[in-house]
Amino acid sequence: MQAMIELSAILGQALTAKGWQLALAESCTGGMVAQAITAVAGSSVWFDRGFVTYSNAAKTDMLGVPTDLIASHGAVSEPVAHAMAHGALQHSLAQITGAITGIAGPAGGSPDKPVGTVCFAWAVRHEAEGVRVVAETMYFQGNRTTIREQAASHLLAGLLRLSGSSAR
Repeated sequence: MQAMIELSAILGQALTAKGWQLALAESCTGGMVAQAITAVAGSSVWFDRGFVTYSNAAKTDMLGVPTDLIASHGAVSEPVAHAMAHGALQHSLAQITGAITGIAGPAGGSPDKPVGTVCFAWAVRHEAEGVRVVAETMYFQGNRTTIREQAASHLLAGLLRLSGSSAR
């Protein structure tokens, strides 16, 4: 967790320098990223809100993820992560968002989506350019805790990249 808190502090400096705020949409990490961010003193300046949308209904109700998108691609998919990140932008004051949905295990995996499959999306709202969303899928190894920690760290690293900063 300490490494995530350190990444969060660097992210906070980058976002503060830009005057940006952040919102999160977390599923399999259950608020772990928000926990690391709020461990940083002063994060209220740059962290607007977090959505923990563990169920499919929560993804739809809180973020506007279409039910047919979940039905056709599954909750653990890049299209759903994309919709989560976009929905977090629409339902917050943020200029940048990160979304995460995955299978942390030990059960729930399938041959197509094994335990450790995690889909991410990051969205940035630019005044002139509109919204840009980037999505990717990663496959992590380990137990439930280590998969969730790896996923949370990866989400933070992606936010750092999109903010124009990097871990030092």
